[in-house]
Amino acid sequence: MRSVVITGIGVVSPIGVGKEAFFESLEQGRSGVRPITHFDASEFTTRFSAYIDDFDPSVFLNPKEARRMARFQQFAVVATDEAVADAGLEFDKAEADRVGVIVGSGIGGLQVMEDQNQRLAEGGPRKVSPFLVPMMIVDLAAGLISIRLGARGINYAPVSACATGSHAIGEGAEAIRRGQADVIIAGGVDAAITPLGVAGFGAARALSTRNDEPERASRPFDAGRDGFVMGEGSGIVVLEERERALARGARVYGEVVGYGATGDAYHITAPEPSGDGAVRAMRHALDQSGLASHDIGYINAHGTSTPQGDVIETAAVKTVFGADAPPVSSTKSMTGHLLGGAGAVETVVCALVLEREVLPPTINLDDPDPECDLDYVANRARRARVEAAMSNSFGFGGHNATLIIARS
Repeated sequence: MRSVVITGIGVVSPIGVGKEAFFESLEQGRSGVRPITHFDASEFTTRFSAYIDDFDPSVFLNPKEARRMARFQQFAVVATDEAVADAGLEFDKAEADRVGVIVGSGIGGLQVMEDQNQRLAEGGPRKVSPFLVPMMIVDLAAGLISIRLGARGINYAPVSACATGSHAIGEGAEAIRRGQADVIIAGGVDAAITPLGVAGFGAARALSTRNDEPERASRPFDAGRDGFVMGEGSGIVVLEERERALARGARVYGEVVGYGATGDAYHITAPEPSGDGAVRAMRHALDQSGLASHDIGYINAHGTSTPQGDVIETAAVKTVFGADAPPVSSTKSMTGHLLGGAGAVETVVCALVLEREVLPPTINLDDPDPECDLDYVANRARRARVEAAMSNSFGFGGHNATLIIARS
């Protein structure tokens, strides 16, 4: 069986653009949550988010190409450029058929849809942009990356809500294992902090309404949590067949040794109360990895800060790990919930934990829920050498994905 390693990382996040700024913020426990200022949110029940206020696409892209990309596509392309440069990845036309792109999004170009619908309503069909469809549809992040790199291998976009990024990386690793590709650019992205996006999640009563303390609103596993905080951003990794990577002298962050994917078959938004789907995803990943539960030194939890979800995930981890449960943290306490980008960014966290030997904290964990009784690395980062790290992602619709990254 072919082995798959991570050789490049790229991040666009509310706490830093680029892996160095991102991980520094994680270590410092910085929150990226702040009041919404890019539209009038005064009538909304939730008036804050983890929006990337200082993202300027002109710093990374030429103005013409930036104008023809939706915000989520800009994020994905910028994160990819960093990941490819970080990997030192080069390939010629003869190799291009063996280089693929699997990058998904949970929602796609929601802002474009809103803007163009307003144009249609106010000015009629002639006012609608010819770029509406390519800027709106989910698959065009992967398509743009493929075109930009000249990657002619497998190319598609998974859509599984908050599990999207994890599924993309897991499926990318599987494509390399089965010999379908030698390199896969994989990850996830979302940029849905728009009036309709915030109103929709608010109407579903999924969001925190702690408007008086936005930086403290995302508080996974804390007794005072009242919902998740919307975030945005992208995580991209370069997945590479291990022997190819070693032959070119690439730096290896870790090996993707385990991937589990399951469905709850239960409810359109709520997790299955017993946590069975999460348990099976973690166990499948462990089985594929060949590791025992005590070999996992860190878990990046899905940990969204919802009253129900955090308790169910805690119980699922205890079911799988028992007394071997390692330190667990939710970086969503700092980044907010990046939706389709969450699993990919959190896989990046796991890879950097292996390299930097630092466990990021769960901030705002001041009054632990008695039903959430694991070691959540509360409020301060911790030095630790980890041999293998697990990342969990669970999405609306009952989509569950678990990845395990180990030292190679």
